[in-house]
Amino acid sequence: MRNKVCFIVAFLFVAGIFYGANLQQKSAKKERMWMERSPKEQIAGTNYKDVRIKKFPIAVQCWTFRKFSFFETLKKVKELSVSYLQPYPGQKLDSEGPVNRFDHNMSEDQIKQVKQKLKEYGIRLVSYGVVHFENNEESMRKVFDFAKKMGIRTIVTEPRYDDFSLIERMVKKYNINIAIHNHPDPSKYAHPETVLEHIKGLDERIGSCADTGHWMRTGVNPVEALRMLKGRITDVHLKDLNEFGTKDAFDVPFGQGKANIQNILAELTLQNYYGYLAVEHENPNEVDNPSPSIKKGIEYIKSITHYQDYEEILKRSYRRYSKHGWNHYGPGYFELDEKTGVLKGHGGMGLFWYSVKKYKDFILELDFKCADKYTNSGIFIRVPDMPKNDDYIYHSFEIQIDDSGKGIHKTAAVYDAEPPNADAFKESGEWNHLKIVFKGKNIQLELNGVGVLDWDAEPRGKVKDFADEGYIGLQNHDSRSPAYFKNIFIKELK
Repeated sequence: MRNKVCFIVAFLFVAGIFYGANLQQKSAKKERMWMERSPKEQIAGTNYKDVRIKKFPIAVQCWTFRKFSFFETLKKVKELSVSYLQPYPGQKLDSEGPVNRFDHNMSEDQIKQVKQKLKEYGIRLVSYGVVHFENNEESMRKVFDFAKKMGIRTIVTEPRYDDFSLIERMVKKYNINIAIHNHPDPSKYAHPETVLEHIKGLDERIGSCADTGHWMRTGVNPVEALRMLKGRITDVHLKDLNEFGTKDAFDVPFGQGKANIQNILAELTLQNYYGYLAVEHENPNEVDNPSPSIKKGIEYIKSITHYQDYEEILKRSYRRYSKHGWNHYGPGYFELDEKTGVLKGHGGMGLFWYSVKKYKDFILELDFKCADKYTNSGIFIRVPDMPKNDDYIYHSFEIQIDDSGKGIHKTAAVYDAEPPNADAFKESGEWNHLKIVFKGKNIQLELNGVGVLDWDAEPRGKVKDFADEGYIGLQNHDSRSPAYFKNIFIKELK
């Protein structure tokens, strides 16, 4: 009897193992099918058409100009009005003289010459790769030392080994990013889940160099891959190809291929991606002159970038947002989540104002959220002078945030002066988008895409007079029902 029981237990144990393995295989297969959907297919739960695409800094991957020397590439990149560059190891340094290569083995004299040329053209190196190094400190140190010497913040690589512990130590020591690049199948990192498996749990400065073109050649939907790697994308090699799922596909100008560049940039916007878009054009038929296609592609990116001509005034440097340029007058304060860029009001009433400059005619766009229906806050525009007392409230307009208010005291009213003509605010806890246009004496407001106010300003209510130019400010009202702000952009109107 005891033997029979043991046999049954053993059988159930083995069956459980096989059942679990089968579930894992099915799950992996399902995930792979999800990843391999065409970029044209709608991704459930995400409406990318409504995303206001942020402006990303554009760099050029030198492989684009592989037919030319590094110094010739600088001239061509300058002609494209691009200021950032990602060199690769092995490009000929100069078209004249002895054959020298750009890489981390250059002599001090060559490095000095490169730095001088970069200065002449006003171009900065922001990343370097794809470069290989062995899994030992001597090999890695040579690359990291070179990156540090050249001011490079990101090293792009494809490690042949699985142990990233030494890479992590070097990242921490040098404060330089590592981005794992993906070449197409059958390369090791062709699929994003492989990259994620290798970097999971490691320092956040170790991430993915997302090559959209190579994903397409592998049959991986770039947007799905970006979603999988959310929060771990360190660099992007941006490409658009004429075909999806074909290894012989070739590069075309952005917007003319199958990649769905708009959705790619929308997803990067939603992720608050902080890095560069490294343009890499590999069309073999255009290797002698890739510039026209690159120019067309960059123009397309600009055309779909909502914030192309705006300045983000709650600024981000490297990975973190900061309050640099902002001051606070009065009681209370704003707490900043440096990673997400979300401001949360505490106490009040005070004014968190952008002191860098005064604005005359402008478009201000931002997102705000109310903790509950009793949230009370506002955006002050054209504050005439540095706030020293509460007198500024009588000489500038406040765009009200108060969903429980009425008329001239409700959300999207010019406080105490002019009511909105429609209710367009969302439920408490949801983000609202507000667009304020102040030109001359005319104030126009859009709330969540709905025009809610068009008013020729005049002294009214508490406002005794207003200036032709002034500062921008956010009000913190109380801690019980705080207001939240993020994505603060402004465009001056000439």
